[in-house]
Amino acid sequence: MLEQVRSFLAYLESERGMSVNTSSAYRSDLIQLVEYIDNQHKSVKSWPSVDKGIVTDYVAFLNQRDYMSATKRRKLACLKSFFSFLFDEAVIKLDPTEYFNVPRAGNTLPKSLSEDEIKILFEEIAKAKSPESIRDYTMVEILYATGMRVSELISITLGDINLRENYIRCTGKGSKERLVNIHQSASGLLEYYISTIRPTLIKPGIYRSNSVQHVFLSLRGNKLTRQGFWSILKKYAKTAGLETNLTPHVLRHTFATHMLNGGAPLRYIQELLGHSSIATTQIYTHIAQTQLQDSYDKAHPRANWL
Repeated sequence: MLEQVRSFLAYLESERGMSVNTSSAYRSDLIQLVEYIDNQHKSVKSWPSVDKGIVTDYVAFLNQRDYMSATKRRKLACLKSFFSFLFDEAVIKLDPTEYFNVPRAGNTLPKSLSEDEIKILFEEIAKAKSPESIRDYTMVEILYATGMRVSELISITLGDINLRENYIRCTGKGSKERLVNIHQSASGLLEYYISTIRPTLIKPGIYRSNSVQHVFLSLRGNKLTRQGFWSILKKYAKTAGLETNLTPHVLRHTFATHMLNGGAPLRYIQELLGHSSIATTQIYTHIAQTQLQDSYDKAHPRANWL
């Protein structure tokens, strides 16, 4: 059971950009959950065997302890996020926390970059003019063009790409496949990377390995990892002077926000992001409304009259 805990924490750190402190707290929370199951439900040896009754018992166990409200809220949020992860990864067939509500301290909207900040990021990556920077530019372009998760991006193989019709087949959470469109500029860049840059990254010693089929390779010729991409992204964000804690998930949020601002229907954005529920996608309407209000206040002559 600890193997899935490690996978979850790795996902949070590399893909969601979770801080070291929060990751450490989540690790303690999940170890506490595993120990509780070992002590109170000794017959349960795998996560698919954890049902709603066990979760309810565990929540009651937490309620009996003298935790501060913020600590309790974090533990419950961790519990729900973990089982949601297990469900998305097809480790469990039913989420025992599906109808479980976590008390909120307040509404937190996902961070996103402005169009100016996106432009600054691309300009920074383009400065190097090296094969490595062209690979990096292509990856960021594809993420911003599609809203993919970074795990989906690094898993793309040559067979997943259709440059004639400008789409990519990607495999999301729970091994669900979907087709995502790419605009002509991203398609042209991807074609150039595959034909000209990518061959320089392939090392003769690993040519027969499976990694040679993956589109985005490390400088050693292996499949790029989530941690590797995040490290690349942080480097460019720092040199570009971007104040936002730039993670791959911020680019996903940025894509969704800019698409919505541009007039794309919410259902279409849901399909592109691979959200199973429209409710998950609807949070971007709040972001768009906030930005719309800001634009209105700046543009209307009498908005700041008083």
